Formats: sequence, structure tokens, C-alpha cells
Amino acid sequence: MLHIVHNISYKFNKEVFLKQRTIAKKVKGIGIGLHKGNPVEIVLEPLEADSGIVFFRSDLSVTIEAKPENVIDTKMATVIGKGSAVISTIEHLLSAIYSYGIDNIRISLSAAEVPIMDGSAASFCMLLDEAGIKELDKNKKVMIIKKEVEFKKGDKFTKISPSKTAKYHFIIDFPHPVIGKEEYEFTFSKKSYIQNISKARTFGFLKDVQMLRSMGLALGGSLDNAIVLDDNKMLNSDPLRYKDEFVRHKILDAIGDLSLLGMPIIGNYSSFAGSHELNHNLTLEILKDSSNYEIKSFDEESAVSLEKAFV
Repeated sequence: MLHIVHNISYKFNKEVFLKQRTIAKKVKGIGIGLHKGNPVEIVLEPLEADSGIVFFRSDLSVTIEAKPENVIDTKMATVIGKGSAVISTIEHLLSAIYSYGIDNIRISLSAAEVPIMDGSAASFCMLLDEAGIKELDKNKKVMIIKKEVEFKKGDKFTKISPSKTAKYHFIIDFPHPVIGKEEYEFTFSKKSYIQNISKARTFGFLKDVQMLRSMGLALGGSLDNAIVLDDNKMLNSDPLRYKDEFVRHKILDAIGDLSLLGMPIIGNYSSFAGSHELNHNLTLEILKDSSNYEIKSFDEESAVSLEKAFV
């Protein structure tokens, strides 16, 4: 169902939204791929304005743009591909890149996966802090949601509706004594993201891990890069980073998945039991009708009243 909403004014921060961003210098990292368990080198490099987010398989010399049309799988992670070349588990890295307001960057990988690091986006935030931010001489574009758009699958849904700010509201309900029902609402800003979202780790159940490994997947998964639960308890010895870490990680994923739209989004995202699959289909539903959104490029005069988000 689509509802037209009129007369909403939008405020952003002049310093933030006036110009596109890239990173200031090239940086490198290394980690383990979640599914194959092999070491993966990751290199982040600056790109010029209007280049977008670009992945590069350095072992295959194949470039894959981070766009919804390049998503080829969403079962266990968000996966993009071109021909026989694929790149898996892109959502945590993209979540951090989006939250730092970076519009243009090249991500080189030596294998088919973004390294899982500690299962959150915290390591990628540290890598971006090391790289620094560079403003480019081109105005930033912003997608403003104009109509409510929803994608449903049974009782599960993802939805985005018009709002003056960027908000994320997520509910999960697992029949497990450690998780149960969790709900979290997050008004987006870079500072709040780093403090309240970035450290939330991915999670999974021991019975599913055993099944995945029998299929040759999750070979790099461990208690160092995921929260693992059996039927009754959490197996990790270290405590939760947030009391509601599970639902916060779902928001981390959603930010990364929706970043494939290619620009900051002003709208109210909400979900019950959402997933990579539902998030991807939501991006497709948004793009299906150009009346669902408006893309604005703010000049200096209109950017004066922008409220802080990516500082």
C-alpha cells in the first residue's frame, strides 16, 4: 500500500551534506572469510566524485559495483556478483562506509568474501578512522522517501515511510531464553552508530552452524567472530556488548543492505523479523516506482540549515 505524504521539510548539516566524500588515503587490513575460513586481504582506496562504492576482486581482476541489481544471493549474507565472480558478506563493511558518509570508495579483496573480523562493523570503523575522510568538489545526493513502501513475506516485513530524519526501528522475536523479543529504535547519526550499533555482532545457532559446515559453509565461524547459541544458552564466554545486541545487529545489517541504493536515505525504516532477503526486496520495491522517492543534490544555500548526521 502506498500513501502520499506532502509538505515535509528536510534538514541536513551544511558541512556534512554539501560535498561528496571519499577516504583520505589507502589502507589495508586482513581477516578470515566467514564461509571458507581462508585469509582475505582487504584494501580500501579513494575514488573520485560520482564513482560510487566499487568492489574489486584482485585475484580475478573483476570489478563489481555495489548496486541492488548486482545482488545475486541473500540466504546467509548479502552477496553481489558478475559472471562467475562473487563477493559475499558485504553488509557489515557497507554499513560502516554508509555511516561515515562515504560516497565513493574502492574495496579490493583477495578472495570471494569480505573478512568477518569480529562479526560486527567495529573493525571497519577503525579502518575508516585510519583512512580519514576527504571531501570532494561535488555536491552530495540524498534520497528522500516520499511514499510508504513495504515488502512482506508471511508475518515478516520491511517497510520505509516518509520522515524528516533517518530512523530505524526493528523487532525480533526468537523462541530462545537468551533472545526472546527485542525491540530497538535508532535515529541515525555517525556518532550514535559508532556508540550504539557498530559493535553489535552477528549471531547464530549451534545446530545451524553444524548443518552449514556439513555443506562446506561457515568454516571460518568461531566464538571470536559471532555469538553462538545452543538450545538454552550463549556459548561465548565474553558477555553481550549491549543487553539487546541481537536486534541492534539486525539494524547494522539493514543499514548496510539499504546502502546499496547508493546515497544517504531520509526515511523511517521499520521491520519485524527482517532479513537480507527482505531488505534487498525493499530496495527493489523502492526503485520500482520513481514516485516513491526524490533525489536531491543540495547546493550551498539550501545546505545551510542541515542538521548533523555524519559529523
